[in-house]
Amino acid sequence: MHIRRSRLTVSKPRLLVCALAACFAVGATSVVAQTTGATLRGDAASGAEITATNTQTGLVRRVTATSDGSYTLANLPPGTYTVTAAGGATQTVTLSVAQTAELNLTVAAEEAAQLEGVTVTALALPEMKTSEVGGTVSTKIINTIPQTTRNFLEFADVIPGVAFSLDPGNGTTKLQGGAQSASNINVYIDGVGQKNYVLQGGITGQDSSRGNPFPQLGISEYKVITQNYKAEYDQVSSAAITAVTKSGTNEFHGEVFGTYTGDSWRAMTPSEHNAGDKVPTQEKEYGLAFGGPIIKDTMHFFFTYEGKDFVTPTAVVAGTPLPGPLPPDVQAQTGPTSIPFHEDLYFGKIDWSISDADLVELTGRYRDETQRDNVGGTQAASFGSDIVNNEKRADLRWLHTSDRWLNDAHITYEDTTWGPRPLTNGDAFVYVDKPANENTLLLTGAGANFQNKGQQGPSFQEDFSLTDLHWLGDHLVKTGIKYKEVKLSTQEINPANPQYFFNVDASGAEQDPYKAFFGVPLAGVGDGTAKSKDKQLGLYIQDDWQVNEKLTFNLGVRWDYEKTPSYLNYVTPADVVSALQGWTNINQPNSGVNVNDYISNGHNRSAPKDEWQPRLGFSYDMNGDEQHVFFGGVGRSYDRDSFDYLQLEESKATFPSYTMFFNSPNGQTCDTTQPNCVNWDPAFYNIDVLRTLVSSNGGGREIDLLNNNLKVPYSDQASLGMRNQIGEWNTSFTLSRIVSKDGFAFVLGNRQPDGTFFNPPPDYGLPFGQPIPGFGALILGKNGIESKANSVLISADKPYTRESGWGVTIAYTYTNAKENRKFDEHYALDEPDITDYPFLPSSGVAKNRLVATGIIDGPWGMTYSTKLILSTPIPQSDIACYGAPAPCGPVGTSTPGTGKFLVGGKIYGVREVDFAANKDFDLTAGVVMYMRIDLLNAFNFKNYSDFNNNWGSNGVFMPVVTANTIGNMYTVPRTLKLTMGVRF
Repeated sequence: MHIRRSRLTVSKPRLLVCALAACFAVGATSVVAQTTGATLRGDAASGAEITATNTQTGLVRRVTATSDGSYTLANLPPGTYTVTAAGGATQTVTLSVAQTAELNLTVAAEEAAQLEGVTVTALALPEMKTSEVGGTVSTKIINTIPQTTRNFLEFADVIPGVAFSLDPGNGTTKLQGGAQSASNINVYIDGVGQKNYVLQGGITGQDSSRGNPFPQLGISEYKVITQNYKAEYDQVSSAAITAVTKSGTNEFHGEVFGTYTGDSWRAMTPSEHNAGDKVPTQEKEYGLAFGGPIIKDTMHFFFTYEGKDFVTPTAVVAGTPLPGPLPPDVQAQTGPTSIPFHEDLYFGKIDWSISDADLVELTGRYRDETQRDNVGGTQAASFGSDIVNNEKRADLRWLHTSDRWLNDAHITYEDTTWGPRPLTNGDAFVYVDKPANENTLLLTGAGANFQNKGQQGPSFQEDFSLTDLHWLGDHLVKTGIKYKEVKLSTQEINPANPQYFFNVDASGAEQDPYKAFFGVPLAGVGDGTAKSKDKQLGLYIQDDWQVNEKLTFNLGVRWDYEKTPSYLNYVTPADVVSALQGWTNINQPNSGVNVNDYISNGHNRSAPKDEWQPRLGFSYDMNGDEQHVFFGGVGRSYDRDSFDYLQLEESKATFPSYTMFFNSPNGQTCDTTQPNCVNWDPAFYNIDVLRTLVSSNGGGREIDLLNNNLKVPYSDQASLGMRNQIGEWNTSFTLSRIVSKDGFAFVLGNRQPDGTFFNPPPDYGLPFGQPIPGFGALILGKNGIESKANSVLISADKPYTRESGWGVTIAYTYTNAKENRKFDEHYALDEPDITDYPFLPSSGVAKNRLVATGIIDGPWGMTYSTKLILSTPIPQSDIACYGAPAPCGPVGTSTPGTGKFLVGGKIYGVREVDFAANKDFDLTAGVVMYMRIDLLNAFNFKNYSDFNNNWGSNGVFMPVVTANTIGNMYTVPRTLKLTMGVRF
């Protein structure tokens, strides 16, 4: 017996050693890697029947070896299998998510008989021959490594190139790949994408949420692919996460747990230190899971529930630079505060092996959240919103296999809603520095955020694989189609409450507001809604061609198409068209805007049909023994335009927002010749009186228009690297380049009478005082945001095994990234066009990031683990005003401490060391009680995330960045968490 193509010869005395070696052969060439299923292939006797039986569920799969003895078992649910070849050997192997392994079963019958009664431990090795860049997060890591949240995605950063983070202000979580936004990721659960089509965050439910996308008790393991994914992966231009859920087995098992921490179990936050007292807070997480057989070896069930009750500390901090004192009652609203959160999360699964060739799975998920948001940073507690976040998903899957092909079909349904509501109703008061640029200092009073947004609809997905094309060479071909009809809906009544703006100068806040921003329902329509029944179609083909024992090509191409009727069929209102075409300011030759590019007649827009995405990769095994493998690839991947942007054109037309400027002796002055400039009257604090200004004066209504030729954002990816197996260690070194283009941006269409953008000197302010005649500001949506990232990805891991009792992972990422708009910012109103923004160091990714974990079995039957995160500071960028005789403009600079990484000093990056200890107590046969302690940020490093930026003065750019030492942090303060549970 030998490992295929390893040229390892075998003699009978070494038969047992080779049997064990065969069990280790689960990290071979990535060939027909399904989105979550594993593939097992190799050699057997010609025409032999190969049987793989899952040791826990009894699932059976059979194929017949071809005339040349090769066989392929594709799309096996990850797990441990006993694999038998008629007349050959029987082996036990463990297969991981989206993995391909090679196992040869060519020993003679008399040799196989010698293995009877021998117990072989199945071990899993990482994939070596794959062009994909990434790695697998094991069940052991999920169950053992210290964790701040119970979001299973938190462990993804043990793979280089990705970062999981907590929002420093409100505790929300996100996962991002490289220098791209979290919105560019996609997560595939049991092969089904969870993409959010309306909101940010990449996947449904993760926009502005402290909750989890899936109960962690229901996740078995997952794979992180940072780039060069195969053609089956869609709607992603950043990291792809493919996760497999747990299933019931032939034995009934369950688990119940509870986790607690509170304000007495943590150190003070910086803002609490400044205030001299802690804000009462607590975190409770709890859940259960159980599963077992309905019919042994045939049908099983699994169910899990997890809940969260949080009261999370945050800090309200005035913006900088603060030119003068805020009113005492306003200043009193800064400092420490807290925000509540509750989540219920359910998941259930039934699997039914109808026959050896057919498996049916039915899964369902329900998520229900309520939380407080829009509090922290420059947003006072009074300005907050309460958010409802609900999600329902169902998936019916049928997997049919045969000797030469397999078919994997999904029918899915999804229904998600997200809806913030102002905590209070009334008036909001916004304090700013320099009205011309509106640097926000503090927002107080009634909140502005009232929305209802979601997606709903079915989809059909089918993947067809040809597992035997040996007459053409060693090719394995997979092709697929996905069709989806999903209703996208939004209701945006923003601002829900009128916002009054006050200028703050050296003497303090001015007495009267200089402007009001408010909404007016359009007569007979004004509900601020937009709906679109989108149609999505995706096609792909993937050919994995093993040229010889050393060289493998992964060749694929996919094509995607999306039709959004609300955008394609939109008709620009006639009064807006007339005003734009008659507006001399924007129709000047030097305005840089052709208004006809944004005027739609319902027939001059078309959905892009050119989303062709070649994905080409290779791997080269130097010696044919999987010890040293070169790999690389190039490819293009399209994401999509968020409906949250596309809908503004329609929703702003039904609930338009207006801006009125005020002429006041106790405030600012405005040009009274403009229709949206009036003399201030305290009666305008009444919203009904304020709205009369629209009918009596006209003007002020914001107009949002989209370019008639919108494109779809995409990234071009290239990588080259090498993997090595050195004893028990696996290492990887990768050079990566990702260029992302056609990101969505909003620019300001207002222009001066001569067509120029900025106000005349010495003001040089923005042209908000030059609105569309009879209307307000013109906001134009178009493509143009770009980022460029060059990275070095280094990883080393020694997998945990029970025999050794320890495991280590090390992930280092170096990123040199630039962007032409501040990270995650889509409004670009400070320059004439997005093309006028310079490329600056990315303000969304650290240059150096190191994540290391360790697990060790210690005395008294305890398991200890640790996680280390070291990250250099993220560069700062903003629109800078420093007294220059020119317009304010985008600038960037390094944050203090950028050069310091592994050593001490005044570091404003991230340094975090976490510890965990686990102990099991056997109660009775089959019942185990366990206790776990997590110590997060054990050394209480002050990882400040709020900064004071002084960009210079007197026209000299001399940036000085200092940490706000009473603001928020990237990490929690030192926190102790206790978890107790029972497994049975």
